[in-house]
Amino acid sequence: MIRAALPGHELVLSQEKIDPLTLPAANDFDAVSVFVNSEITPEVLAALPSLKFIATRSTGFDHVDAAACKAKNVAVSYVPGYGDNTVAEFAFGLILNLTRRIYRAIDQIKEADSFDLHGLRGMDIKGKTIGIIGTGRIGREMIRIAKGFGMNVLAHDPFPNAQAAQEMGFEYLKLEELLGRSDVISLHTPYNKDTHHLINKTNIALIKKGAYLVNTARGPIVETEALVAALKDGTLAGAGLDVLEEEGETKDEMKFLGAGSLQVQERRTMLQNHMLMKMPNVLITPHNAFNTQEAMERILGTTLENVQGFVAGTPKNLIPGT
Repeated sequence: MIRAALPGHELVLSQEKIDPLTLPAANDFDAVSVFVNSEITPEVLAALPSLKFIATRSTGFDHVDAAACKAKNVAVSYVPGYGDNTVAEFAFGLILNLTRRIYRAIDQIKEADSFDLHGLRGMDIKGKTIGIIGTGRIGREMIRIAKGFGMNVLAHDPFPNAQAAQEMGFEYLKLEELLGRSDVISLHTPYNKDTHHLINKTNIALIKKGAYLVNTARGPIVETEALVAALKDGTLAGAGLDVLEEEGETKDEMKFLGAGSLQVQERRTMLQNHMLMKMPNVLITPHNAFNTQEAMERILGTTLENVQGFVAGTPKNLIPGT
């Protein structure tokens, strides 16, 4: 499919990510396509002197240094929307799994052949309040699903969508108030300097005691150390995480064990991630919320259109600033 869409061009297909420590053997590419596990830095750009175009197969693009790309006259395209319902469905699956303790019941039967109900009592979500942080396309899809379950919906976004709030029946609040009133909090905001540690040591204490936190957005939106503390002291009853802070390094144990280049805070965060993995009230999945057949087809289709646009001299879906 890819070769058929780009006839007359030399294509190199690789399963490897690209980052400062994993550079391609060849350096004469005019264009590269990457996913969120890659990291496009000034060092990577310097190693690819012929590069003119990057197509990231994702909606988020915080793994691409846009300023460095602009300085090198490298255009960057992204996939504006491929999985609004895909990610929202996954996030809600985590909510149901947590609130009904489904994962515990499954583990108990598989590991102990036990049908004992002790410790498996859950919580109805009908009539409960969900706080949606970020009311873009995925956030609004979450609101639709939550409404279908009979939940009350609160929302926070620096750019409120008043029309959506009126039509869908939800209320915008300041972040601090949302945290204090929500039984479930679900994150759907992009990651940038303004959302780094949006949930942190200061405001996590405001969360309604016994609430659940779900993050299918980006790991660094939540301060890991604060999350661990809130789970330990009972502020949070549980967490569902499809993303982790420093998740790339956490996945790569060899890098963790041998890297002198990691900063002290990065090492601390990775240790905290390992603590999260061992907690019985935490569900962690491997950045898998996007991963359905339908979403992958949409990602590939849009990415091919983006590459074809670059080849034709009419680039499309460019990220801001490139």
